[in-house]
Order: sequence, then structure tokens, then C-alpha cells
Amino acid sequence: MAELEIHHEEGHEPDPAGKRVGVQAALLAVLLAVVTILSHRTHTSAIMHKSTSNDQWAYYQATRIKLHSSELGEDMIRLFGPKVEGAEKLATGYEQQIKKYDEQSKANQEKAEAEDHAAEADEHRALRYDIGEGLLEIGLVLSSLYFIARKSVFPTSGLVCAVAGVLIAATGLMV
Repeated sequence: MAELEIHHEEGHEPDPAGKRVGVQAALLAVLLAVVTILSHRTHTSAIMHKSTSNDQWAYYQATRIKLHSSELGEDMIRLFGPKVEGAEKLATGYEQQIKKYDEQSKANQEKAEAEDHAAEADEHRALRYDIGEGLLEIGLVLSSLYFIARKSVFPTSGLVCAVAGVLIAATGLMV
């Protein structure tokens, strides 16, 4: 039986810098995954806040329409009411409705505005995560170029981009 001989290319020496760059790339990939998840979750939160805000604005509009209808009814009673039996009772009912709908609409407006502000804050935070994510991706790619070019400038510049990305993403936690 013929023996199988494996030939090795000459010049393959251990590359300690390559090991360091490999570990660097792996760490950057983990950081990238974390920042990407933060970004996606924050965008989702912004969408949820905006959806709740839209619901509150719709409820606000509905209560305002009820308020204006009640005001119209009250105006009609005052205009034609003195001649009709029970007009005073109807006018009192409309006054109570106007007060109720006015309070409800103000409460709905406050809730809608609070949700709008929360959505806006989430979007500002998500933007920081997105920029951090982009810089981490650039850092990972630059670091990986070491394995093609064997130039130390690539992992160094990749590390600089990655540090900037982490710092920018970290500011998203503070917003």
C-alpha cells in the first residue's frame, strides 16, 4: 500500500501577532453583537412608544370631538331651550359632559406627549448604538485585513475604530 505523504509549504512559521489579532477580532465580534442587540431593542422600544403615542392622540381627538359635540348641544339648548320643557336639565347634562371631556382630552394629550418624548429619547439612544455598531464593524473588518496583508496598521486602526465605537455606543446608555 502506498503511503500518503503530506507536503507542507515552507515559510509557515508561528505568527504570534496573528493570534493576538484573532483574539482581538473575536472580542470585537462579541462587542458588535452586544451593541447590535442594544440597537435593535432600542429601535423596537421607540416603535412601541410611537404606537402608544398614536393611540393616545387618536383617543385625544375622539374626546375633543365629543367635547365639541357637547358644546354644540349646549349652544343649541341655550338658543332654543328656554321654550322647551326640561331644557335646563339638558343644559346641566351638557355642562357635565363638557367638563368630563375637557379633562379627558387634557389627560390624553399629556399621555401622548409623554410617549412622543419617550420615542424621541429612544431614537436618540438608538442612533448612538447604530453609530457605535458601524464603527465596530469597520474595526472588525480592518482587524481582519491583517490576515491578508500581514501589516500591523490594520489591527491598530481597527482597534482605534472599535474603541471609538464602544465609546459612542456607551453614550447611548447615558441618554
